[in-house]
Amino acid sequence: MTQPQGAHLVGSVNYDDAETTMRTASAILGRRLRRLPDGEVGTRFHWIMFQPDVLGQAEGIERVGDEPIPFRAGIDARPLRIAQGTDAAGIRLPALGYASAAIDSYVVFSRLRAAGELAEGARFQVSLPTPLAVISSFFSGDDRAAIEPVYTAAILGEVDEILAAIPHDDLAIQWDVASEMGIIERAAGYGKVMEAWWEGDAFAGVVSRLAALVDAVPADVEVGVHLCYGDAGEKHFVEPTDAANLVRYANAVTAASARDLTWLHLPVPIERDDEAYFAPLAGLSYDGELYLGLVHREDGVDGASRRIAAAQRFAPGFGVATECGIGRAPAGTTEDILRTHAELAATW
Repeated sequence: MTQPQGAHLVGSVNYDDAETTMRTASAILGRRLRRLPDGEVGTRFHWIMFQPDVLGQAEGIERVGDEPIPFRAGIDARPLRIAQGTDAAGIRLPALGYASAAIDSYVVFSRLRAAGELAEGARFQVSLPTPLAVISSFFSGDDRAAIEPVYTAAILGEVDEILAAIPHDDLAIQWDVASEMGIIERAAGYGKVMEAWWEGDAFAGVVSRLAALVDAVPADVEVGVHLCYGDAGEKHFVEPTDAANLVRYANAVTAASARDLTWLHLPVPIERDDEAYFAPLAGLSYDGELYLGLVHREDGVDGASRRIAAAQRFAPGFGVATECGIGRAPAGTTEDILRTHAELAATW
């Protein structure tokens, strides 16, 4: 078995602050990492679950239900709707929180780098949800089509703020892509079937939307895509039969994008160390940095090594990662997970 090249942190890390995340990850993984995330600390700890509390502040958007639905970290998980009689095009959303978090964490990144505590050449990684994830999770019916251009403009506005505040040669942006895979798989995710709301072919729609997000990142900024099957309670919304739909989607997006993708991350379920899962990787047309999410805390180096051996029969060049973020991993397991990456991966 050839040692995989490099490691990638998908985004969330189970620490309370960005400094601990970056310092610890860099100390353990060093030059195996080309990018350092801030761990998605604070309100982003549960990925997009804080967005209804943000969007519900906008005039013309209401929470569904009279009583809050309590979620961890004081979040109200009630869904959203456009108020009756409101023209969605006129809704003005508040700041979504992603740009301010990135700018604050970049200050920490810069300080740690100046102190020599980060691997030389590492970029600061900002992970962002696709608009489709937020819209499909918290809106329903005709409201999805109505709010899509509004929310898309808002998230791209956050990207513009990040681009204006952080030097481009220090920056890497990752799009987190989960609900799209649910639509492709026609999955009954978290109690309901994930469905497209636009006219025409659903697959073409998820391809064009993600390609547009990739192209929204300037060529002098790195951009990556993390494909995902969900991570609620460390469970997928559906178990993929194999990597075929991941490969199909990745190939279509890279073909539709005007700029090159810097890295691509594909998940690998813990149960899959068989050739059948990995065989579709032989048809992957992408030739940039590929990371396979085959590290799992439950079986560590031994389990990952089995999956690496199977994957290398079809994709000889890749780095290692977990299949999703490790922010929801049990307390006290984070350093062991990082050490597993370090034991498996070669430095750049």
